[in-house]
Amino acid sequence: MGLAARAVEAVGIPTISLSIVREITEKIPPPRALYLRFPFGHALGEPGNRDQQLTVLYLAFRLLFEADRPGTIRNAGLRWRRETYLPPDWEAFRRLGPGAHGAQ
Repeated sequence: MGLAARAVEAVGIPTISLSIVREITEKIPPPRALYLRFPFGHALGEPGNRDQQLTVLYLAFRLLFEADRPGTIRNAGLRWRRETYLPPDWEAFRRLGPGAHGAQ
């Protein structure tokens, strides 16, 4: 995945990889990766858990704008089926963007 992400970035398209096996992600690091301790096949979260899935997406987009060096792997800090997720903060989504994270 890291090689594909780097090739896509080489043509000017920013990428985020969702990783569930950190050791493999570290061997061929993508430009940016969000590490989740979730089961295989569930990188976005539990089926039907909309708030959890939107939280993963928010963290991924946030990383897109906050990563300050290539090869950044950030731990999402989420747990599988052991957390209550709040509905998304849509205002926080709107504030994401280049340079916006410093203004929060």
